[in-house]
Amino acid sequence: MTQQDIKLTRLNKYISDTGYCSRREADRLIEQGRVTINGKIPEMGTKVSDGDMVSVNGRPVKEKQKRIYIALNKPAGITCTTERHIHGNVIDLIDYSTRIFPIGRLDKPSEGLIFLTNDGDIVNKILRAGNAHEKEYIVKVDSTVTDKFLTGMAHGVPILDTVTKPCKVTREGRFEFKIILTQGLNQQIRRMCEHFGFQVKSLTRTRIMNIDIKGLATGQWRLLTDNEMTEINAMVEGSSSTEEASDYGQVKPKVKGQHSKRGVNSAARQKRFGYGDYAATPGQILNDEASSDSWDQDETVVDLDKDDQPTSNFWTQNEKSSDADVSSNVSPDMSPDMSADLVQQDKSASYSDEQIASRARFNSAEKKKERKKPATRFSIIADREKAKLANATKASPAAPRVKGTLSLKKK
Repeated sequence: MTQQDIKLTRLNKYISDTGYCSRREADRLIEQGRVTINGKIPEMGTKVSDGDMVSVNGRPVKEKQKRIYIALNKPAGITCTTERHIHGNVIDLIDYSTRIFPIGRLDKPSEGLIFLTNDGDIVNKILRAGNAHEKEYIVKVDSTVTDKFLTGMAHGVPILDTVTKPCKVTREGRFEFKIILTQGLNQQIRRMCEHFGFQVKSLTRTRIMNIDIKGLATGQWRLLTDNEMTEINAMVEGSSSTEEASDYGQVKPKVKGQHSKRGVNSAARQKRFGYGDYAATPGQILNDEASSDSWDQDETVVDLDKDDQPTSNFWTQNEKSSDADVSSNVSPDMSPDMSADLVQQDKSASYSDEQIASRARFNSAEKKKERKKPATRFSIIADREKAKLANATKASPAAPRVKGTLSLKKK
């Protein structure tokens, strides 16, 4: 047998295939010098054959384990991660004796079918979008599903600096539709719906390739049968596990200042908070100020425009009288420059440090009012909420102490 006939495998994959640890953890062990091949410490990227003796911490790793393939009906609230310290992880839910990991993921609030395995070779062949393996979902939204919405979803949606690949979308009910994807972008369906102003209420994956969720209750799992795995292996036989198969869709040209439709600039958020395409007109703002349908007329109302009134303090109340007192001390025979100096000296002498500080605060308040931004529809609502909170705080004073109770004070 020649060197070319010997099948070589990367060391980290060889260790991972035995079920000892993940490839990432195997890389750490190799980097730390805790892995040996035939008694010698290897370098990163070394390849081994089945005849080599691979040891970790001086102990030979076991032979490759039997391939495990599990179908799970994931409940909502479970996180698809192998990190055991995360509460509600999918590995603890199944509690399988052999090390396994999920193929792909379902968002925490989503539910439905997901595969778990210890076979790292099949993962990318199933997941890569270029391999065109179907995944089916049932989605419920908060608004009526229209023909325009279904057509837009099916032809591709601009999200995450790309345009999603065309997909199959059919109506299942007034607020429900079925979608079949061959991609797996981050929160793809939720982002696609939010692009059209829809919010996802529930999302369930019902099928992956030839395996559906029928007969599998929420939270239950089962091992895939030999016949099912034969079909899956036949479907992925011509699939690629390399990056070339990661067809993420048509690249969307970037525009200066453009943001993702999901998040602070989404259509749903603009509609909810009244900005962007849903910003209020000046006429609507005036109507909102005049309208009091949604506010209790009997409650105490804080004057939101009191800051626009002239500020009244020591300086505004006594400035005129002070000027009059100083002016009485000025002699008619004095020159204008001497009169001005006397007035300034008398003012400085007659005011205390506290009054001078008050004057500084007064000037600062006047400057803030000059820089005050024009009110928007959202700021008016926010100011009203602050006013209600302030009134509620005043109306409910702290409860008096009961005689005989103890209070602890820090020393």
